[in-house]
Amino acid sequence: MSGLNFRTLPNDLVAGLVNGVASVPSSMATAALAGVNPVYGLYAITVAPAVGSLLASSQMMQVATTGASALTASQAIAGYSGGQRAEALFLVVALAGAFLVLFGLLKAGRLVRYVSYPVMTAFLSGVALVLVFDQSAQLVGYSPQGQTSLGEFADLLRNVGQISLQSTVVGLLALAIIVGLSRTRLSNVSSLVGLAIPTAIVAFWRPADVQIVSDVSTIPRGLPPFGLPDLGLLSANLIFSAFALAVVVAIQGAGISQSYRNPDGSPANASRDMFAQGAANIAGSLVSGMPTGGSVGQTALNVSAGAKSRLAGIFHSLSMLAIILLVPGLVSLVPMPVLAAVMIVAGVGAIRFADIGFIWRTAGSGRWVLAVTFLATLLVSVAAAVAVGVVTAIVFNFYSATRTVQVRALVQQEDGEIHIVDPPRELPSRSVTVLEVYGSLFFAAARTLGDLLPKPGGAERPVVVLRLRGNYQIGSTLIEVLNDYAHNLAQAGGRLYLVGMDEQMSARLQRARRFDLDQEVVIIPASDVLGGSTREAVSAAAEWLRQSGDNVDVSDEVAAWKD
Repeated sequence: MSGLNFRTLPNDLVAGLVNGVASVPSSMATAALAGVNPVYGLYAITVAPAVGSLLASSQMMQVATTGASALTASQAIAGYSGGQRAEALFLVVALAGAFLVLFGLLKAGRLVRYVSYPVMTAFLSGVALVLVFDQSAQLVGYSPQGQTSLGEFADLLRNVGQISLQSTVVGLLALAIIVGLSRTRLSNVSSLVGLAIPTAIVAFWRPADVQIVSDVSTIPRGLPPFGLPDLGLLSANLIFSAFALAVVVAIQGAGISQSYRNPDGSPANASRDMFAQGAANIAGSLVSGMPTGGSVGQTALNVSAGAKSRLAGIFHSLSMLAIILLVPGLVSLVPMPVLAAVMIVAGVGAIRFADIGFIWRTAGSGRWVLAVTFLATLLVSVAAAVAVGVVTAIVFNFYSATRTVQVRALVQQEDGEIHIVDPPRELPSRSVTVLEVYGSLFFAAARTLGDLLPKPGGAERPVVVLRLRGNYQIGSTLIEVLNDYAHNLAQAGGRLYLVGMDEQMSARLQRARRFDLDQEVVIIPASDVLGGSTREAVSAAAEWLRQSGDNVDVSDEVAAWKD
């Protein structure tokens, strides 16, 4: 298997140990975010990094728990309580894994490139901000009321007087340590130190108002339990939520694949990485694990810790398994505000402030896609926000396409040069007008073309040569627009020449049977000679006008046409 190098085993062993220790706070925090036993985050790490590393094309990518996947899972199981909540979680993880495996088998990795930059930026940043809102109440020891994370955060702001001072002190201490150390050479272990010091203080101080992990959940001893998810909980809502979770994981993983090159120079394959993350989630669901995916933070840590091959991911899982078996009691002592602090730091770090500013300054209609997707992520579930973002991007892409269509006229000047000028509003009589079309002509954009084409008006026998070179999507809407335009020209005694299309597009127009070919419309396919089809069309149009008794002399103009 490529990417396995036993000669670098010492480097990978160290990187795996660093990853395992650093995963303790983040994996526990993501489980707490989902409202389940924090140990489920640890259980996920015992298998996901190893499975992901063995199967992924991106050799440095670490599959681990992430805030975005935890938040998506949390919303998916919001309607469950008690023991069913955990069982529903494991089922969602398994379903998401199955979707990811399916994505990989269907080679869906190539579709990720069509997720627009504004949608991806807004969605991931919105999820990160929701994560911060969600954990703010736990940081200060308050139990909020609200239907959404934003509503709960608003409730917290209205009831600041009811927060726990002791929990706030512990949470802020953890925040200060993590943020402070992140600016030093100890940044790789900042979360671990931020977890350890407040935990030790609370263990000796024993403040009554500060919840610790054992107050919320019992930490089992021994190996992670093995079992199949409860299919009796299967519902349409869980399936849709699992699909949304799979999309979130796929998008994050694709970003990592593009950011880190493989040590052996082999190319990354987004579809294979989807398959690997799917297999990791299926394996995690069998051991009561949280959802996992390509983690930006863990992957960066893996590289900075000196990893050289896939073996680092295997050691990552083995080190977490050792922690669970050897020191489970320490896990139960971690204060809940500390876990909230870990997630808040991760959430703030995941908000793409620079990218948001860049899009807002330069993206035009993309800023509205950014705004709509971002607000949807804050106001509705992550699953619904995925749908809103995709639909918004599609709508704005169609809208943008209609605004990029341009029609220009090609006119020979006295110096013999062909100049690109604005087309006339109305066509001249007994003359050949050559028009160049720019932009996509698919769907609504075809209607825009119809509005931009110069009208026959009161002209007699106007002829238009319409160059469509480079347009490879000729749909029914465009055919209808061209047919209407040709009919209007014919009513004025004129004719339409369509030139510059390849043979396939020309054949499609002929098969449409919407044109009165050789009467109202003449189709001249593109040739291998530069400007050949345009010269042929202008020559044919001039000859047609002469045969009709019009005195037209365009021989010099015909010879000059070029693409």
